[in-house]
Amino acid sequence: MASYAFGDIQGCYRELCQLLDIIGPNADDRLLFVGDLVNRGPQSRAVLELIEGMGEQAVVVLGNHDVYLLSLAAGLRQPKAEDSCADILTAKDGGRLIDWLRHRPLLYDDRQLQIIMVHAGLAVQWDRQQAILCAAEVETVLQSPAYGDFLSAMYGNEPSLWHDDLKAVERWRCSLNALTRQRFCDRHGRMFLAEKGSPAARSDGLLPWFDVPGRATAHEHIVFGHWSALGRYHADGIDALDCGCLWGGALLALRLEDGREFSLPCRGYQRPG
Repeated sequence: MASYAFGDIQGCYRELCQLLDIIGPNADDRLLFVGDLVNRGPQSRAVLELIEGMGEQAVVVLGNHDVYLLSLAAGLRQPKAEDSCADILTAKDGGRLIDWLRHRPLLYDDRQLQIIMVHAGLAVQWDRQQAILCAAEVETVLQSPAYGDFLSAMYGNEPSLWHDDLKAVERWRCSLNALTRQRFCDRHGRMFLAEKGSPAARSDGLLPWFDVPGRATAHEHIVFGHWSALGRYHADGIDALDCGCLWGGALLALRLEDGREFSLPCRGYQRPG
């Protein structure tokens, strides 16, 4: 049995199918997805249907675009011109797909593979156990009948610094931002969510979240996506997998047991900016 972790798909169904053909996974292999299954690419519904149909073979964590789709489906946001989720929202089985997506976790902890998989990152103050607990708190809210109340209040960049005495919505928002949106922090671990470029173009005083001194998960192996401007990045304990398929980069899958990479160049469906 092998385990393959895939970078951000964002509705690029054709590329996902082609990469699966290249890999040729066996029925007992695990397929791990770092989130952002949907939006901006042309076939978001087809991507959801394919991965949902994989059953327990697929492991998915939610990304910021997936959570955004939940807010669209709940009627809490208006679609943007560049969105491509209408085929899900208007489908007869759209409610079932949304419900399936809403019940995906925000963090996947695999002690056998010795990885933590999230979409964007972890608050630098969290150790492994606290990261699991904080993700589970937000998952419980998203999977509850009252999830719309949280979705209506989830947007915002504050609090930007995690601390243990955060309560209720502020605590959940901070956790969700760390797990699905962050890229850069200052040396104290304060998230700067408006910074979206490459590490080379960062503002003074900012660092990639995984380079913040004293990060409590520095000795863990973390697999994530979200950061197409970073691209494929491998360092001690860090595997970033978003190679910008949507933007004309590549769709990447990493076999976690041995580090072998499978990559498919993509045509690109949108231009950055």
